[in-house]
Amino acid sequence: MLSKRLKNNLLLNLAAHHRGGLFDSQTSLDDSQLNLRDGTTDLGEPPVTLPTVGTNLTDLTLKRKRVTVRELGGCMGPIWPSYYTDCSSVIFMVDSANTTQISSSCIQLLSVLSAEPLHTASVLVIFNKRDLPCTMSLVEMMSLFRMDDIIASATQPITTLELSARSGQGLQEVLAWLDSTPN
Repeated sequence: MLSKRLKNNLLLNLAAHHRGGLFDSQTSLDDSQLNLRDGTTDLGEPPVTLPTVGTNLTDLTLKRKRVTVRELGGCMGPIWPSYYTDCSSVIFMVDSANTTQISSSCIQLLSVLSAEPLHTASVLVIFNKRDLPCTMSLVEMMSLFRMDDIIASATQPITTLELSARSGQGLQEVLAWLDSTPN
């Protein structure tokens, strides 16, 4: 346990059918480690995965710092605001294979961005499940979300990335983003 209080890094997971958390993928990440509440593993071996139903806590030891990520499943949306206090960054994960939920995901993103406690938090929007053949391209997803307009009008710095949490493709970029965000 760190002696000073860590700020929250929220992972708002809208990928409803995702089996487990973002940091459950099999990936080699240089010297990064995944510190689960029940043990430590290097990221070369995936921990046991379960559906994100409630909230998960994960400690990450990155190259330059240690961060704690609190993952909140999409079904927890109504209580997300209770976790915004002291939040330094938000990772907003979208299920890019679920085209029927795109408009509601966009509305949820706008709600998150408009929350007063998050006006200075760094935001990463992840379009997950890029490994599935039925997903739209990143350009199509960003167009549907009107990401250019959202980024232009938001008070927060916003980054967008593609990811396959299952294969780990894009996970290095997510960890690099987390490592580069201010505490």
